[in-house]
Amino acid sequence: MTREEARKKIIFAIDVESMAQAEQWAELLAPHVGMFKIGKQLFTACGPAVVKAIRERGGEVFLDLKYHDIPNTVAMASLEAARLGVRLFNLHALGGYEMMARTVERLKREFPDSSCSRVLAVTILTSSTAETLREVGIDLPVAEMVVRLAQLAQKAGIDGVVASPLEIPLIREACSRDFLIVTPGVRPVFAATDDQKRVMTPAEAVKAGADYLVIGRPISAAQEPILAAETIVEEIMAC
Repeated sequence: MTREEARKKIIFAIDVESMAQAEQWAELLAPHVGMFKIGKQLFTACGPAVVKAIRERGGEVFLDLKYHDIPNTVAMASLEAARLGVRLFNLHALGGYEMMARTVERLKREFPDSSCSRVLAVTILTSSTAETLREVGIDLPVAEMVVRLAQLAQKAGIDGVVASPLEIPLIREACSRDFLIVTPGVRPVFAATDDQKRVMTPAEAVKAGADYLVIGRPISAAQEPILAAETIVEEIMAC
């Protein structure tokens, strides 16, 4: 794997609260990571303008808002996300087949030339455990629930899923090879696990079949963020 291929696999979680901070991170890391994840905090604080700001600084965007609502609401919100020009955005697979299928249909109608953003379905959050699921009335094991949701998302026409690295082999077995897997819960060998419960190193996740790795604090909390990002690139290249 080339350095450029390894770099493109890294999605930096730009979890900050202001436009100025987001712009600083985009300017610093655009040459060193493949994409920037904008989550709920930053998007709520700054709105669509932050997507534009990051793209103007050479960064591609993964809009991580995890849409979960009635089908028409999610379809229309997804359309607006695609119009922003983001590379990836996501919705919750737990919203069900109709919600996901309606979204895909609406996007294809608006973007018939395949220029649309790619859509991911969130399966089970990497902070969740079997106990977490039981508390909300789901008695299936985490891994089984992840695979069920991934298959439902693929059936609805979704491009891929967000899932723990521990479930990657199961998803690869259940879904096609071109089905994207974006993996949070990735911690380099030099970093703490923080509040993630189901984790792997970057090299382990890529070996298992992850297409993209979401990494935040191991880079943002490092004394030298660029060095941290390049160290992760080296880890991926060595796998």
